[in-house]
Amino acid sequence: MRSSNPVFSRRGFSRDNGYAGFNTAPQAGGAAVGTQANPYAQGNPYAQQGGNPYATNPYAQQDAQYGAPPQAPVSTGRMTMDDVIVRSAMTLGTVVVGAVLAWALLPVAPTSYGLAVGAALIAMVLALVQSFKRKASPALILGYAAFEGVFLGVLSEMFNAQWSGAPFQAVLGTMAVSGATLLVYKAGWIRVTARYARIGMTIAIGFVLVMAVNLLLVVFGVAPDGGLRSMGPLGAIVGILAIVLGAFFLTLDFKQIEDGVAYGAPKEEAWLAAFGLTMTLVWIYVEMLRLVAIFSGDD
Repeated sequence: MRSSNPVFSRRGFSRDNGYAGFNTAPQAGGAAVGTQANPYAQGNPYAQQGGNPYATNPYAQQDAQYGAPPQAPVSTGRMTMDDVIVRSAMTLGTVVVGAVLAWALLPVAPTSYGLAVGAALIAMVLALVQSFKRKASPALILGYAAFEGVFLGVLSEMFNAQWSGAPFQAVLGTMAVSGATLLVYKAGWIRVTARYARIGMTIAIGFVLVMAVNLLLVVFGVAPDGGLRSMGPLGAIVGILAIVLGAFFLTLDFKQIEDGVAYGAPKEEAWLAAFGLTMTLVWIYVEMLRLVAIFSGDD
């Protein structure tokens, strides 16, 4: 099964028979415990036939051939957690700068809404292009972040004009959901297995399809009040479900990053990790913004 995140679906973060590292227990530094579930001996996503091409151990090919646990990657060309943190800070920082500038420079007006929609479409195109590229492109990723930031800035300003303080509350809510998800993941209360991913992805695909049908109904006037995305109790339930799905995507992102670091992914994959996290956090923030507005009422 592929990763839910299109950023990882064409990279070494996934493999044909499941997620990399599922049912394994990698140690800090990259070595896996045991040989029965050794991903390097059974289709390591970063290994080619004959051995791991990224390994610096001169005997890596023999180790892989006989199922021995690989040595911890020591090359500076390997992705580290620091790399992911730095790239994520750059990408999210670009989103924040774009949002602040859009909020400060663009008034609450129909023309601004048009610019926001245009920025969102450009961001979507850049995201799709990056998703289908073989290698990470920092320019595309940062470009996506900048245009996404413009969209979020106008959207946040619009919500703040009607529900004062909604964006600030949405930011706090996004941080709370992300922090809680990370704590739950690190505590081991959630095990990201292939079965877990399959069930979650089935629910997520169903949710997206239902929302697409609902959007068509709204566009053609069948559901003038927004249907499932209304500002009433039904919309609140749908928003909560969307946030739960966002937390689910975060657990997949955390697992992919953890496996990438443990199994010696190339350093440039850190940009893809940052890209995936940014898309997930944007999802959660937008849904949180709607949820805050619903619970704030019409005041």
